[in-house]
Amino acid sequence: MTEMVTPAGPPAPGARTPRPPRARRRVPVRGPHQAVRPGARLGGPLAALPWALPAFAFVGVLLVYPFVRSVYGSFFEDNGFTSEFTGFDNYARLADDPVFGRSLLNTLLWVAGTLLLPVLAGLVIAVATHRLRWGGAAQLVIVLPFAISGTATAALWYFMLSSDGAVNQALRAVGLDSWAQTWLLEWPQNTLALIVASTWQATGLNVVLFAIGLRAVPRDTVEAAQLDGATGWRMFRHITLPQLRAVTVVVVGMAIVNSLKAFDMIWILTQGGPSRSSETLALTMYRETFRLFHVGYGSAIALVLSVVVVASSWLYLRRQMPDTGWAKA
Repeated sequence: MTEMVTPAGPPAPGARTPRPPRARRRVPVRGPHQAVRPGARLGGPLAALPWALPAFAFVGVLLVYPFVRSVYGSFFEDNGFTSEFTGFDNYARLADDPVFGRSLLNTLLWVAGTLLLPVLAGLVIAVATHRLRWGGAAQLVIVLPFAISGTATAALWYFMLSSDGAVNQALRAVGLDSWAQTWLLEWPQNTLALIVASTWQATGLNVVLFAIGLRAVPRDTVEAAQLDGATGWRMFRHITLPQLRAVTVVVVGMAIVNSLKAFDMIWILTQGGPSRSSETLALTMYRETFRLFHVGYGSAIALVLSVVVVASSWLYLRRQMPDTGWAKA
């Protein structure tokens, strides 16, 4: 008996037409032994050089060339128009220059002041406000001066410390006329006043960094120390302070570099006066080079300042991170 096959009619209205199955594309897969063939090279040692050339050029133009040019210029007596080779005369002049000696002393005072005051104040404030209910708001108020530029900070403190400024007027108003001083006109109190003004601005950044470090202290370590009876000073000395070592290295290193290159606040408040008594090495270099046109002598001072900055930073980091390979080199 022959079976009749009825041809399929047109699909009913609204019915979906089945799609033909999609052919899957086979993706080649390499085995572990086929990942890199022996002798195959993904790129030569100079493959990344074209990408690094713009960075090298940028650093060379802005850093390397000015440094080499300063070293070269320090061997000449140059006034900006004529130049004469003098060898090491500019460096011999440094030893006999009383202004350079005072600038070096002021620079050391700046380093000591900015290490003791802003770093210590930032650490104390960060620890004191760490677990307070309104500690974040207190830290914000202290951080605000850091958002002000150095020029604006100097203008504010000049209004306060000038001979007829706000500080002297407040002292006279409460009957303390004998305490009124010419804060910016006598050494060393002018340098000390500048350090206090710099501390007011720089403490905020240190508070932020130490606050970040305190939040990174493991809670389990603190709880274990509390179970052992550690509280107050013992907790801070044996638990908190060691945990903040990495942050302290950063804070102190930044304070050293910033103190050695301090310029804007000193220039606006005293311009290095009176009689150049409050100058630091950075300010002396600027005055000799751009005001007195002793370009060769200013280059020698700049080189000395660069050596002091690099040597101080390297010695400090080598002492704080003795286990690193570059510190041992």
